[in-house]
Amino acid sequence: MGKDYYKVLGIPRTANEGEIKKGYRKMALKYHPDKNKSPNAEEKFKEISEAYDVLSDKDKKEIYDKYGEEGLKAGGGGGGGQGGSAPGGFHYTYQGDPRETFKMFFGDEDPFANFFSFGSGPGGQGFRQARFGGGQESMETDDDPFGQHFGGFGGGMPGHGMPRRKHQDTAVVRDLQVSLEDIYKGTTKKLKITRKVLNPDGRSTRTEDKILTIDVKPGWKAGTKITFPKEGDQTPNNVPADIIFVIKDKPHQMFTRDGSDIRYKASISLKQALCGTTLQVPTIDGRNIPLRLNEVIKPNMLKRIQGEGLPQPKQSARRGDLIVEFDIRFPSKMTSSAKEILSDCLPDS
Repeated sequence: MGKDYYKVLGIPRTANEGEIKKGYRKMALKYHPDKNKSPNAEEKFKEISEAYDVLSDKDKKEIYDKYGEEGLKAGGGGGGGQGGSAPGGFHYTYQGDPRETFKMFFGDEDPFANFFSFGSGPGGQGFRQARFGGGQESMETDDDPFGQHFGGFGGGMPGHGMPRRKHQDTAVVRDLQVSLEDIYKGTTKKLKITRKVLNPDGRSTRTEDKILTIDVKPGWKAGTKITFPKEGDQTPNNVPADIIFVIKDKPHQMFTRDGSDIRYKASISLKQALCGTTLQVPTIDGRNIPLRLNEVIKPNMLKRIQGEGLPQPKQSARRGDLIVEFDIRFPSKMTSSAKEILSDCLPDS
């Protein structure tokens, strides 16, 4: 009587391709000699690989289903299955390497570590202890010993038994307010974050503080993003999120930003706007620059002081301008004599 490959994989004869893969995955993990120390594990592991080699191949499976193992291997004379001879003198001998089959199926020489992150050294749990407490009984009775206690595989392993890829958590985005003085000269910001970090056992987590350092370069624009890859919370089942800081201008009591230029609003009287004056215009680095107003200052007029703005992002040696706007203060009331004098002095148009 030939081998029943379906029974070896623990699947029905009506099993489809996905069920064949699932059967191999379950039985190969169960009897892998590195994890199963029973005397017959090595031979059982080889038998499982042979069964998968036949049933996962359309042509071999077709012959096996019709002629059985003996017919498949002998190429004639009949065997299990329906009996009879395999066509064309077909002759099958399993020549594969069970460990190589296992490696190619899982895409890794040690899928146990990838799937469960169990420690194998001192203080770590072995595969059996972590899942089954060292016993064999639950392995025999559990329909899918890997589907319930570790989140499962989402309905089976994707394509050719490769492990399901972990998805990265959504990026954590936070604003970082920076003063114009810091944008002018550059600065270093140290930010403390609190996150979850995996313990050495690969399953439990602890809370950890970490300092992230940002070197703010002179002239950085608002909206500049600084990314710290994978610094978010760690869990056994995720790829940690990136942490992203976005530069925002901190409100300033005197200046506003316009690209690499900065704007300053000077308050002047109507007399100064008409008759002229000299203003002391403050700069971002604490100096004062005299600005002589000789012409009549009209509403919405601007004066530009070149090179007194912020460094340009890509050429920090070059700087934008300091733009002076004017807020003209009109008198709230005037005497009759003052009105007469102005009426005589000011043009009608």
